[in-house]
Amino acid sequence: MTRPGYLLSAWPWRSIAYLVTGAVTGVAALVAIVTLAAVGGVLAVVLVGLPLLVGTALTGLPVARVERLRLRLVDLEPVPDQHRVPAEPGLWAWLMTRLRERTTWRELGYALLFAGLLWPVDVLVLTLALLFPASMTATPLLMATVGDGHEAKVLKQWTVTSWPAAFGVAVLGLVLMGLCAYVLGVAAGARAALTRLLIASREGDLGARVVELARSRVRLVDAFEAERRRIERDLHDGAQQRLVALTMTLGLARLDVPPGVLADQLAKAHDDAGKALAELRELIHGIHPQVLADYGLQAAVADAADRCVIPVDLSLELPGRLPQAVEAAAYFVVCEALANVDKHSAAGRAEVGGGHRDGRLFLEVRDDGRGGADAGSGSGLTGLADRVSVLDGRLSLSSPPGGPTLLRVEIPCELTDRPVRSV
Repeated sequence: MTRPGYLLSAWPWRSIAYLVTGAVTGVAALVAIVTLAAVGGVLAVVLVGLPLLVGTALTGLPVARVERLRLRLVDLEPVPDQHRVPAEPGLWAWLMTRLRERTTWRELGYALLFAGLLWPVDVLVLTLALLFPASMTATPLLMATVGDGHEAKVLKQWTVTSWPAAFGVAVLGLVLMGLCAYVLGVAAGARAALTRLLIASREGDLGARVVELARSRVRLVDAFEAERRRIERDLHDGAQQRLVALTMTLGLARLDVPPGVLADQLAKAHDDAGKALAELRELIHGIHPQVLADYGLQAAVADAADRCVIPVDLSLELPGRLPQAVEAAAYFVVCEALANVDKHSAAGRAEVGGGHRDGRLFLEVRDDGRGGADAGSGSGLTGLADRVSVLDGRLSLSSPPGGPTLLRVEIPCELTDRPVRSV
């Protein structure tokens, strides 16, 4: 509307079309709502009244659909349909999904507001901004036809008895018509903004996108963990078994070969195969340890503490199993934290504690080392923070110079019904 060519563009006509169709749609919505409410109220005492009441509740659906189409007249940004797709096919699943959605009831509220208040406002704006200037512009025509060239009524209020006055009123009507084109644009824009706010707000769309982003992130984490377990299983059942067989074959060959150059080569090959098998087992353990899959996070953390070079006190108590992605993330956080303690802290002792309460997993890794740990110094803490944040968790670090160092992790999660094998 701030551009010079607004009056000559299609936007004034689009604004008029939007308000006119709003008046027509509002009348239709009012008739439909009143009819359904009346019939449903009369028949509500019997079972046949229940479908009518449900139909009244769903009246906002077609009204909102029409409104989303009408918004294209004055709003170039597409208006999304915020209804969810039913989880199952069929009318009953669709009906239950719609009745449980807040969007459905918001659209019903908009339909009631539209039928009771908004369309009369559209009619009033059109009358004031369009018909009044048009009737003023037609004053000379009225004076020539109705008044026989002697007089004409302006807006049924003032009488014009001369042609100069009639043409002056017509010019004034043209000026007012140009000004009212802006009024119509403002009214249509405000009306469209209110409609979008009530049935398809940008904030609601943004919230839906954020929810979908969070869900897709969880799906990616689950897919990543499933792929890790598949790789671990393939290495354990495939490459590791072949290396074991190769190591046994080389060991038997050493026993059958007399001392000499060939025996020395077989011994070297046997030792190399044993080292490769040990490295593969360590790699498999790092990908997804079997103790974590079988016995859960508490047992896996205890195993990691036993394998740590420095003594580790364990005070982790979990009443059950956690989601697989949470267990994997928490385990690798503990392993990386203990590795950092061993490499950088010069600590004499460490402690791993935590538990599950109030729908959150709490983990703490503490050491009595020299402190001064920095997440940005390449110690791997940034990667741990990213891994925890994927699960909507938080990682905090307290490591003043001189120690002690405390790494704290919080991950929202619920206990699952997965069984825990007895150790």
